[in-house]
Amino acid sequence: MTEKLLIIGGVAGGATAAARARRLNENIQIVMFERGPYISFANCGLPYHIGGVIKKRDDLLVTTAEMFRKRYGVDVRVKTEVLAIDRNSRIVRAKNIETGEEYTESYDYIILSPGAEPIRPPCEGIDAETIFTLRNIPDMDRINAHVDETSPASAVVVGGGYIGLEMAENLVFRGIKTTVVERLEQVMSPLDMDMANFVHGHLKEKGVDLVLGDGICAFEKKDDRLTVVTDGGTSIACDMVVLSVGIKPETRLAMDAGLTLGETGAILVDATMRTSDPLIYAVGDAVEVHDYITGRKTITALAGPANKQGRIAADNVMRRPSIFCGTLGTAIVKIFDLTVAQTGLNEKMARKWGTACLVSYTHSGSHAGYYPGGETISIKLLFSPHNGRILGAQMVGKDGVDKRIDVIATAIYAKMTVFDLQNLELAYAPPYGSAKDPVNIAGYVASNILKDDVENIHIHELKGLDPDTYVLLDVRSRIELKISGRIEGALHIHIDELRDRLEELEREKTYITYCAVGYRAYLAYRLLTQSGFKAKNLSGGYETYMMASGILSFT
Repeated sequence: MTEKLLIIGGVAGGATAAARARRLNENIQIVMFERGPYISFANCGLPYHIGGVIKKRDDLLVTTAEMFRKRYGVDVRVKTEVLAIDRNSRIVRAKNIETGEEYTESYDYIILSPGAEPIRPPCEGIDAETIFTLRNIPDMDRINAHVDETSPASAVVVGGGYIGLEMAENLVFRGIKTTVVERLEQVMSPLDMDMANFVHGHLKEKGVDLVLGDGICAFEKKDDRLTVVTDGGTSIACDMVVLSVGIKPETRLAMDAGLTLGETGAILVDATMRTSDPLIYAVGDAVEVHDYITGRKTITALAGPANKQGRIAADNVMRRPSIFCGTLGTAIVKIFDLTVAQTGLNEKMARKWGTACLVSYTHSGSHAGYYPGGETISIKLLFSPHNGRILGAQMVGKDGVDKRIDVIATAIYAKMTVFDLQNLELAYAPPYGSAKDPVNIAGYVASNILKDDVENIHIHELKGLDPDTYVLLDVRSRIELKISGRIEGALHIHIDELRDRLEELEREKTYITYCAVGYRAYLAYRLLTQSGFKAKNLSGGYETYMMASGILSFT
């Protein structure tokens, strides 16, 4: 008897599972249910069509139901919602949304891919017609229609995550004055505050207003305009609102079927993507997986993991053992001229979870300095103080961030150390990189810390230091000081003069050396400590100081 696989939900996880299952078994009957009209579309491209960057709407359609039927022989049923799963009888109850017809379908296996839904906070006025969310193509169409028909002058984006910032950028591209309201003190919560400050500065530079550390409590409609009211009492008048306050896993179907949920509230699965029912698998935004580094339970709403999980679930349904090894949460986003990326742990989560880590900052050129067009890549690297294993990284820059974050993500997956980063042989030609790539430099700096070649001090540790004991020593050039300024109270001696002016220093003091990005300060540190002085090196230099202070410093 022919086996039957039902796939509930399309897009990244479900469509991938269906295609994989067919490649492995030409004879199994596959039925895919999709509540919306599209089985597979590019979620991540939606903001860019709104902004006019992606011109053709149809370019967002990865495949159509008809194409999928022809190529894979899958019975695709769009605009069909699965209402319930009867595990005892092995049937599901489905409803054709257009006709209202309800019917049942038997199964041998199910792969659930219900995704997640945007959170709509229970605020007064939340149902106003000019308040939008962005999850799918119909949502995108509604936003586009509103912008095209009413030419709004202003908008408020509620939420400063990836989608929120992409929406802010693309609304600005449409000529709309945009304000981002974020309940946290920073945008992009996967970043640490010091790295997020780069983003804050760049958004302001591009004309985006930021309201941070303040949530939304109400929406008031007056004539054709909305007023967004925050918990802190701020009122922002606008012509439209885009809600991007987060998502929650769609677990209703799983809960009603009696499947076990995990500690995060998402569907519990094992490494094979199997739920508490051995005949039902689940993938994508709705499932609870484990963090690759710590093993802790987490939810990752990213297309890459969803695709992998869909493939793995199909493998196991087809009796081909396959496992999901966990997630690093590797992600990247374009925000106007900046590229911002992260992988693995950030510092605040490492501290929260009690994971011991050291931190280094580096600011390196995206390619050889003598070749035109080079940009700074700022890297925050987290690593184990015990063995140097890489735990995470965050990067901000205008060019070359994408390939460097991928190298670090690969290194983390391979359980490599910062010493390995020194030795990586990466592609080099002047237009693309340097003989010592930014990844190599990050490895060198971190390795120096572990080998006790340098004792670092971080920006936040400067606060409260006794000026009678500690002296900041700026070893940059006078021209740099004139252009960029200096940390208040710092002593200035250029690195090339330091060796000849050691007699001016007091041996009972501890000197905190800094330069622009750290290299000359490291030289000064080595000179001072080998000359009998007490010293510390300010990690990341003046660039990191400005970054932590929220001052944008990209050249």
